[in-house]
Amino acid sequence: MKIWDKSTEAFLYKYLNNTSPTGRETSGQKIWLDYLKPYIDEWDQDNYGTVYGTINPGQEFSVVIEAHADEISWFVNYISEEGFISVIRNGGSDHMIATSKWVNIHTDTGIVKGVFGWPAIHVRKGKDANLAPNMQNIFVDVGAKNPKEVEKMGIHVGNIITFNDELGEIGSDWYAGRALDNRAGGFAIAQVARLLKKNKKSLPFTLHIVNAVQEEIGLRGAQMIAHRLNPNIAIVTDVCHDTTTPMLKPKRDGNNACGKGPVLTYAPAVHYNVLNKVIEVANKKKIPFQRSASSRSTGTDTDAFAYSRDGIPSCLISLPLRYMHTTVEMAHKDDIRHVVELMYHTLLDITPDMSLTYL
Repeated sequence: MKIWDKSTEAFLYKYLNNTSPTGRETSGQKIWLDYLKPYIDEWDQDNYGTVYGTINPGQEFSVVIEAHADEISWFVNYISEEGFISVIRNGGSDHMIATSKWVNIHTDTGIVKGVFGWPAIHVRKGKDANLAPNMQNIFVDVGAKNPKEVEKMGIHVGNIITFNDELGEIGSDWYAGRALDNRAGGFAIAQVARLLKKNKKSLPFTLHIVNAVQEEIGLRGAQMIAHRLNPNIAIVTDVCHDTTTPMLKPKRDGNNACGKGPVLTYAPAVHYNVLNKVIEVANKKKIPFQRSASSRSTGTDTDAFAYSRDGIPSCLISLPLRYMHTTVEMAHKDDIRHVVELMYHTLLDITPDMSLTYL
């Protein structure tokens, strides 16, 4: 099944290179929705910006496929007398990678450029010889000498700061960049909708294609939209760790690798009837997959759907990812393609009379 063409890759680059920080996802949602509109019957949004497209609306039985739209970022938290900016996290931003990075400060009048500064190696001596970045010592420099100059740039406490790294390719098989977590998922669910339309597939249920906000600060967007839509089944896609790279521990973190297919998670929140359906489809269609286990929560929007209302039977299809929450997240092209294929064929195999109880 052909998934890639020039238009889909153009969408991928446009969508990934846009910034959609947690709580300010609007610009990315517009790009995603504009791409999705030809493949859906209708669309809607909630009060906090989660957007969803619907195919075959009005049926008694409904299914959600979902990804999250937001990326990690920073907030301006303090401006020093010398004009340097201290930050706090917006989501799980990593202070260890911040230093020496260019940043975009999002103001009411546009983007202001800055850098995360860091003292040169020459002056880190004595007790500072092993100085490492932490949340108390990282700072942003915008070329100002006092708070008034910073304020004249339109910068104030509460502005969001994002890295400006963009998507690129490594070799012929890999993408690398920021925010593959989880706009690669948003890309994937949009391709599922496109393929259903292109292949003229009719579904015996209503399908909602959901791009949720605010996952990175506690699955908040999924909590809200799960309550609103209350589907019979939710199939969530997010990312998980490739544990084969240096300094990770497969015995502790699971043994999953990029290039070997989507990862299917076993966890209390994962409904085994839905998971078994996905596995059955993967085997039937010869789509490679891997397995992982989560002892409590999955840490993804799967949990929000699973425990909404009376409980929504949910499962998780993950894209293995290297260097999560950095600006050089890496994903294998085959894995993205197989996530799309697995979700697509699973939808074609689901029927409204599917058993969703354990006894």
